[in-house]
Amino acid sequence: LERSCQDPKHLPVPSHESPLSLLSASEEAKNKDVISTESGIDLGPGLFFSDGKRKVDYILCYKSKKRRSQGGPAGDIEDSKLTEEEKALMREDFEAGLVEAGLQIEHDKERPNGIRFIRLHIPWPILSREAELQKIKVAVKKVSGFTLWHISKFKTHDLHLVKSPRSNCFVLGAELPLSTYLITFVPIVCQLLHDEWANYGVMHKYQPVDLIRKYFGEQIGFYFAWLGVYTQLLIPPSVLGIIVFLYGIFTVDTNVPSQETCDDNLNITMCPLCDGVCDYWRLSTVCSLARASYLFDNGATVLFAIFMSLWAACFLEHWKRRQMCLKHSWDLTSLEDQEVLKPLCHEPDSLDIEDHLSGYLINVSTLLFLIFVTFSAVFGVAVYRICMLSVWSMNPDPEAKASVRMTVTTTGIILNMLVVLVLEEVYGAIAVWLTELELPKTTEEFEERLIVKSFFLKSMNAFAPIFYVAFFKGRFAGRPGDYVYVFGDYRMEECAPPGCLIELCIQLSMIMLGKQLIQNNVFEVLIPYKEEEKRPKQQLDKDYVLEPFEGVGSEYMEMIIQYGFVSLFVASFPLAPAFALLNNVIEIRLDAAKFVTEIRRPDAVRCKDIGIWYNILCGISKFSVITNAFVISFTSEFVPRMIYQYMYSTNGTLNGYTDHSLSYFNVSNFPPGTAPTTTLITGVSTCRYKDYRDPPWKPDAYTLSKEYWSVLAAKLAFVIFFQNLAMFLSMLVAWMIPDVPRSLREQLKKENMMLMEFLLNQDQEPAAPLCLPAQEGPRPVTACLDRATPAASAGSNRHLLLLLWFLLTLHHPPAHIHLLHHEHQFRHHLHNPRLPNQPHSPKPPVNYLH
Repeated sequence: LERSCQDPKHLPVPSHESPLSLLSASEEAKNKDVISTESGIDLGPGLFFSDGKRKVDYILCYKSKKRRSQGGPAGDIEDSKLTEEEKALMREDFEAGLVEAGLQIEHDKERPNGIRFIRLHIPWPILSREAELQKIKVAVKKVSGFTLWHISKFKTHDLHLVKSPRSNCFVLGAELPLSTYLITFVPIVCQLLHDEWANYGVMHKYQPVDLIRKYFGEQIGFYFAWLGVYTQLLIPPSVLGIIVFLYGIFTVDTNVPSQETCDDNLNITMCPLCDGVCDYWRLSTVCSLARASYLFDNGATVLFAIFMSLWAACFLEHWKRRQMCLKHSWDLTSLEDQEVLKPLCHEPDSLDIEDHLSGYLINVSTLLFLIFVTFSAVFGVAVYRICMLSVWSMNPDPEAKASVRMTVTTTGIILNMLVVLVLEEVYGAIAVWLTELELPKTTEEFEERLIVKSFFLKSMNAFAPIFYVAFFKGRFAGRPGDYVYVFGDYRMEECAPPGCLIELCIQLSMIMLGKQLIQNNVFEVLIPYKEEEKRPKQQLDKDYVLEPFEGVGSEYMEMIIQYGFVSLFVASFPLAPAFALLNNVIEIRLDAAKFVTEIRRPDAVRCKDIGIWYNILCGISKFSVITNAFVISFTSEFVPRMIYQYMYSTNGTLNGYTDHSLSYFNVSNFPPGTAPTTTLITGVSTCRYKDYRDPPWKPDAYTLSKEYWSVLAAKLAFVIFFQNLAMFLSMLVAWMIPDVPRSLREQLKKENMMLMEFLLNQDQEPAAPLCLPAQEGPRPVTACLDRATPAASAGSNRHLLLLLWFLLTLHHPPAHIHLLHHEHQFRHHLHNPRLPNQPHSPKPPVNYLH
């Protein structure tokens, strides 16, 4: 059954094709005033067998269909690969195997047809044996019961899915500590998570990470721990970003370029925005745009961008330290990587190179096509803006003409956001299909490849419109009299005189906020709420139709994309960390409510870290240094203003910068048909445009001036300086902050010393079992060693091995991770230096030292 394509462990629930599907038992505890773990009060048929004593640990469910002779016409029965008789035989074999292994089974007698449930109970001896085989370190001392008052069911459902953590030790091989089940009552754990975690009234509190891990497993525990660290560390950049924004508000009135842009007395006439129908316009009409641009394009933004580079390094280092503490606290330091073969419809060994090569070729060609689709979508939105600008410029209303640029920009950004949301859903499905074509052999390999493809496609889709505005818009538009056209008649779009930074800021904020708002409120709140109204009344049926758990990949992806918005373009939008912080505070509780009340309780998965997501975070952090350097240099006006102030200004100020940054164009040089047909501004002989070019009265008219090359050289020099400075400071921060906290290193040293001391004492007491004293918290060593002490002839070998281990631990504190990785092999060789009846050999065993 495990090697079959119909393996229920890898099929979604409910499944109409699988002979057997997995579903956790329902927590059917109704509203009661008092619930006691020892009083024997009836907690409902869903928690116990019919005898009221044996507790339900797991539930199997399957679809029972009427046979062809009992039902209607053949067309009413779904076609399936297996007949009902074959599925029934497979279920009988599977259940017989469970009974033979020691599990106790009870069938649901109330449902002769339709969805049927099978309750499972795992006796304590079976659990103890499996915990020993899987090296799960748990408490075995019995604790007294307790009484809980005022327990009530949730608003959406009853306590949703009972699946005791201890049952995972056998049924699916997930290694959860048994102490959770021994010291508490599982519905009470869910009740605590609902009240103290999945509740918007506790947003100000820290997450109960240990309780999340005990109830859902290490994989989900690591996700919420990482999300909590990320959200907590967003507080400093959020505060500083608000300060940068307020600095721009308080100093905008003293900004000379903004004042010159808003000064009507300068009488600066700008060239038309389109050919023929567009008129000349005054620079003062974009006064509000210039002032808004300064709010995000000021000197404080540069310092904030450098700070964000340091913040990214601190965030990664802080998470490594937090992750190391969690690994020690959750007893994961000695966890070995176990790759699970992915169920295929044929044996992996039978695949030849041609089978893999075809999948790789399809992957490459499909990815190239999707890249083309993404940039085509960006180009299509750009064409939309170009066409709408020409059409709306024909409006005779002067007020409509004055706001045409902002109107086109806003509608274009909204269209971009909708395209991003649609393509994101499409790319997610395509990534799964492409990964399956590669035929990965293990589940871990499948997940890593899927994550890489999904991140590549979704990040490209989310960031492509922003990269276009930041680095391409207006760069290839040309100049008056020599514009670049698309489709023969439409000019390429240009940036406003204050620059493209304000448009980049608007696009970043709207895509970031709109994407998260729609995803959180529509996909995670409204749709589940509507589906909840359709659920049947019976509690078992309610739990059966709950959404199956599809992994934390989508949750990680959403936050990683947000991290990209926060770090990659923070120089253009200092308020991005603040918006991300507000979103995450709600996101944590929203995800918590979803895990507790909206989806089936997932199977616990043990893991040592967040996996490949950490590598993606490191890549984004390093790439953000480059993007912020280019945004400050080529998108903002910071470098041109500095060059003018220190090279061309007569008094060392920015007075005259606006006139210096605009070039002249003789209106008589317009090609035929491109000059304005009608104009409200008479007597125009020259108009101005944003560029550094020689004026028409010079011999080399309209060629790039020396000021252009000076500014370009300064921009490139700033990119190199900023990148090296930020990289150096990031590496310095990473070097100064150790990966393992000092307190944890001291604790590990202490535990290793205690272990060595007790092992040495055993030489004097051969018959006594080797046990460590009780201490709070999990330890990276087993709690009790009940093997007999080896013969005295192995004493010298024992002392030598312990001395070597102690020296390695002292001189290399992080080495405990690798040593404990082979802890059980070490104990085996230490207590069994040679087999019985084997002649003594002077060579000590060395496998444990690897």
